[in-house]
Order: sequence, then structure tokens, then C-alpha cells
Amino acid sequence: MIDASLEALVILADPVRLMYLVLGVAIGFTVGFLPGIGGTAGMALLLPLLFGMDPYGALALMIGIVAVNNTSDTFTSVLFGIPGSASSQATIMDGHPLAQRGEAARALSASFIASMIGGLVGALILLLAIPVARPIILSFRTPDLFMLTLFGLSMISLMAGKHPLRGILVGILGLALGTVGGAASTPEYRYTFDWLYLFGGIPLPVAVAAFFAIPELITFLTSGGKIARTGKLTGGALQGVRDVLKHWFLIVRSSALGAFMGIIPGLGGSTVEWLTYFLAKATARDKSQFGKGDIRGVIAPESCNNAKDGGSLIPTLLFSVPTSGSMAVLLGGLTILGVEAGPRMVTEQLPLTISIVWSLALANVFGTMLCFAMARPISRLTTMDANKFAPFLIVIISIGAYQSTQHWGDLLLLFGIGVFSWILRILDWPRIPFVIGFVLSAGAERYLFISMSRYGYDWMTRPMVLIIGALILIVIVAAVILTQRGASLEEPSMSSLSEKSGA
Repeated sequence: MIDASLEALVILADPVRLMYLVLGVAIGFTVGFLPGIGGTAGMALLLPLLFGMDPYGALALMIGIVAVNNTSDTFTSVLFGIPGSASSQATIMDGHPLAQRGEAARALSASFIASMIGGLVGALILLLAIPVARPIILSFRTPDLFMLTLFGLSMISLMAGKHPLRGILVGILGLALGTVGGAASTPEYRYTFDWLYLFGGIPLPVAVAAFFAIPELITFLTSGGKIARTGKLTGGALQGVRDVLKHWFLIVRSSALGAFMGIIPGLGGSTVEWLTYFLAKATARDKSQFGKGDIRGVIAPESCNNAKDGGSLIPTLLFSVPTSGSMAVLLGGLTILGVEAGPRMVTEQLPLTISIVWSLALANVFGTMLCFAMARPISRLTTMDANKFAPFLIVIISIGAYQSTQHWGDLLLLFGIGVFSWILRILDWPRIPFVIGFVLSAGAERYLFISMSRYGYDWMTRPMVLIIGALILIVIVAAVILTQRGASLEEPSMSSLSEKSGA
């Protein structure tokens, strides 16, 4: 393993291959900064260019995009309260309030360093998992995956806060909209109203942008003022460094959790990030500042976010099982390059596999340096009048949503669901349960159908099913107890996130 690692590092150190890695970092930074675009779209645009390329250089290019996209998407989440991608939603909860206090540079620098550490932890776990990953991956069956989706849905009980019925209703709405389109098990189409566009379901980027971005933009346009209410920047980048050093254990724990959860197919990046966020909140001694600008609510999901990529590469490379859209595109890139994903990646293609590990680690370092350098100047956007850049954001978000299917229905749903989400925000209803329900609906339906078809009711007695079921009960009971004690982990009111400066 050591010899192969050194060989892979020497191969990757070629100036041309390093140039491809840096180019991938630059592209990943750009698409991550633009809301709604995402690394998947950036990688997909490069696929036609991979024909005839050197496999090492081509994979370095693609890994550069994957690694940095989850770092640079923090800009819009923190500065504007708009998720740069589906996996940067939890960062909004405390990152944007920090920006409103004029501490955007602090939040950004802390998130970037936490992301780099998470990426390095993910690369390390990927390296260590190469020889032992097969029995871990093959131990999960569809009943276990179904229970994992139920575990994600059970987190709604923690998000509902003092109004559990509201959270449940919003979660059910997310589940219902997630079932629009073709059924997972039968040739049926649900809730399409004979509109051909809905036959493929509601695209996730459109739903996420509608529920988080549009309400913020409407508030910007109606309230005016500046994002930073003080009109000046007070929290510097060095403060973010001190925050990382102070909460180093939280970063390591969140990184390890993200890497291991990333291994499991069926769990989306947004779900893993929310689980990490609420775990950080649940284990904190002082929860009073979460949702109001607690730096721990930024570094926990951000470190998990990048570490997840290392875990996601394990089933993608070794078993041809992509765990996300970007991993699916990466798998397509391997096919174009003539590289067969599977057990050969740890035998005949071992140097190439380890070069991916090195690329992931170096891309996180390069990307962090780039983002760290840009944090302070980009943070100055929060001192500008929101009405000056809101129209630009509307255009960017609309383009990002339209890229989902390139159908006018993307824009119709974007603004239709967005207005509905804005009403929920005004009424102080939780919006996070919607995303959890929407993301997990398709997997829950598919895994349940396969489990019943293959095992009947016997799947309920599987040891892993019973263990995960016990965890679900613990989460629900904990939520009930916390609610009764008045210390529930409710979603903070988002009505104050974009108030007019000085209000």
C-alpha cells in the first residue's frame, strides 16, 4: 500500500496533471459560488472533453470539482441565506445570522478550514477503507437501507420544536411531493395531472431553491436594507481560525460521521448534513445561540459535507454504486476513460485509485486556500444594499433551476413553491422537514417495495433492522421529552433572518 501510495503521488505530481487539478478546483469554486448550479452540472459539462485524456489528469480534474464545490457553496449560504447547493442548507441556520451581525468573514473562514479538515479526514478514511470496504458495503441489504431512510424521517420529530404537528404536516407534504411522477415499483404515474413535465418528478434543485432561496429574495426585495445590519464587518477571518481550534473535537467527530454516512447509498448529502447539525445541537451544553449565529452550527455541517465525499467514493469506485449525482457523473467519466469501476480498482488499478485519494486531499487544500483568500472581499457584499444584487441572484437562481430539465416547468415550480414557502416563513412554520421528507421519499418507497418482495415480513426481524428501529424510538422519545421540558430542538424562526437594517 505504501509503495502504491508513493507511486500515485509521483504520477500526480506531474505538472500537467497538477494543472488539471488546479483547473478543477477553479471550476468547482465557480459552480459552487453560483446558487443552483452545483458540482454535478459542472462535471457533466466536462464529460465530452474527457475522451482521449490521460486517466490520472482527467480524474484529478473531476475530483477537483467535487471537492471544492462543497466548500465554495458556503458563500451564498452564509452571505444571502440561499443554499449554494442542496448539501449546504444546514449552514444557513447559523451562518446567515452571523453575516447579519457583520461576522461573515468569521463564519466563512471557519467553515473553509472545517471543510478542509473534513476533506482530509474523508480522504484518509477512503485510503484506509480500500482493503476492507467490501464486507462493509455488502452487509447492507434493502431492509437496512429502508430503516435508515426511516431514521432520517424520524429527525422531523426533532425539527418540529414546540409545534410538532406543523413539522409533521410539512414533512408529509415533502413526502407527497417526492412521490410525484413515476412510481418506484409499478408502471404508474402519480399526481402528474397529465402534465408531461411532472412524469419525471419534481427536480430536487428546483424544490430546494424554491423552499430556501425564493423566500429570502422576496424578503430582500420587500425589506431592503443591508444583510449586515450594522453596516460594517466586525468578525475577522482570524476569529474563525480560533473558533476551529476551540471546537476541534466537534470537527473531527462531524468529519468521521460524514465520511461513514457517505458510504451508505441512499442517504443524500443534505440529509447527512442535517443529521450532523442536529447532533451538534443535541450534544451542546448551551443550545441558546443555535439558529441565532452559533459558530458550531457552521463548522459541524461544513466539516461533514466535505468528509462525505471520501466516503461516497468507496461504493462508487469499488462497487459501481454511485451515492449521489456527482458520483454518478464521476462513474460515467470512468467509463469514458476506459476504466472499469469495481474490484479491479484495488488490484490492477490500485495506483489510479490512490491517485484519487491524493487528488481529493490536495484539492481540499488548494480549494481552501482559494476560498480563504476570497472570504474577506466577498464578505463585503453584505454591506451593500440588498436591492442592488437581488435581481442578479434571481437571474442566477432561475438559470440554475432551469438546468434541471431545461423545461419552463422548472421556473413555474420554482416561483410557485417559492411563494408557498414564503407564506410558511411568515407564519413561522418549519421548512426543514419538507426537505427531509422530499429527499427520502423515493428511497423509502423503493426500499420498502424490494424488502417486501424479497423477504416478506421476515425482514423486520433482521438484526440491523432492529438496531436502527431502536435508534428511531430513542430519537422520538427524546424529542417528546425535550418538547415537554420546553427545550426542544426547534427550527429557529426564519422571520428575523433578513429584516431591514436597524429594525
